[in-house]
Amino acid sequence: MPKGPDITRRGVLASGVASAASAAIPVAAQTPPAVFGKPAMMPVTLKVNGTPHTLELDTRTTLLDTLREHLKLTGTKKGCDHGQCGACTVIVEGKRINSCLSLALQHDGDSITTIEGLGTPDKLHPMQQAFIKHDGYQCGYCTPGQICSAVAVLEEIRAGVPSHVQADIETSPQFTNMEMRERMSGNICRCGAYSNIAEAMAEIVGVQA
Repeated sequence: MPKGPDITRRGVLASGVASAASAAIPVAAQTPPAVFGKPAMMPVTLKVNGTPHTLELDTRTTLLDTLREHLKLTGTKKGCDHGQCGACTVIVEGKRINSCLSLALQHDGDSITTIEGLGTPDKLHPMQQAFIKHDGYQCGYCTPGQICSAVAVLEEIRAGVPSHVQADIETSPQFTNMEMRERMSGNICRCGAYSNIAEAMAEIVGVQA
């Protein structure tokens, strides 16, 4: 008489456990991941610090990553990457923006100024000189964004753009300490150099911080 398969109680239990585990795995986990095609690419021309650059970019690329990764302008910093700290502030068409929240393709043809475009080691921008004089930085990580924002803030006030601290928004804003601090509130300094930054800005416009 032929001998049957050698089935043991241990083998039956092991087989049952393996089957149960396999059944418990979601179908999605058992399915190989979908293979997607190449990302959508588009050309964009940016005038950065006076120099035109034409690039072919993934449509999802932020202006911040374009400046840092593609143009190697690493003065603009990546901080929170959520538009909350201001470390990535640059000046676009005369207005300050958080470059981490803006896609590069949105700025096709725009003129962009980064910290590298404000001044050079041999010829600093007055705001850069003021920051050095008043020690408006400690670790320095947020400083490029602070300086770009400070330059734009003074232009905003000169242009008469109102703010939340004005009692009457129909009147022209003044270069007061409160006015400048309010406008700079979106730029965070973990080292707490705020009073020194305010002094640097006040010196530029000739008022008391």
